[in-house]
Amino acid sequence: MKHKIVVAITGASGSVYAKILLDKLIQSSDQIEDVSIVMSANAKTVWETEMGNQSYTNYPFRFYDKLNFNAPFASGSAKYNCMIVVPCSMGTLGRIAAGVSDDLVTRAADVVLKERRRLILMVRETPYNLIHIKNMEIVTLAGGIICPCSPSYYSQPQTIEEAAATVVDRALDLAGIDISSYRWGK
Repeated sequence: MKHKIVVAITGASGSVYAKILLDKLIQSSDQIEDVSIVMSANAKTVWETEMGNQSYTNYPFRFYDKLNFNAPFASGSAKYNCMIVVPCSMGTLGRIAAGVSDDLVTRAADVVLKERRRLILMVRETPYNLIHIKNMEIVTLAGGIICPCSPSYYSQPQTIEEAAATVVDRALDLAGIDISSYRWGK
């Protein structure tokens, strides 16, 4: 089965995670039927600030405006099997947890949850307050997966990109994409 994936990029700090995810999705194109992207205006600003460029425009994926409710993944009938929100802001997490489908990101997340498909939220905030924790609990109980942007160091990453890739690799594992990455004990 080839994957149909929605990637939502929000305005939380951590554009490096989104960039590495998109790069790895290109490398995994033999396993993927479609990648569709929703990127907020704040996400573009944060990307440009953190990455120093507009390289998000260079990806060969379909981009959708966050108010375009005619996007195919706004309906369960399109059969997208996974959605990854990277980085996931606490505001986006809160709206998803509350079931507020006020834009394409939250509508797509609602669709993925109601269809019992994979929703992976790569949350990027520290520290968490109780509201954040309760919202993560609600999303988890609804079937979503919270994958915090907390790098591992078993593989001894030497760069920021290598550290960020440890999180992206975990998210891709959760999404069911077969990737080559560091495995504990091997």
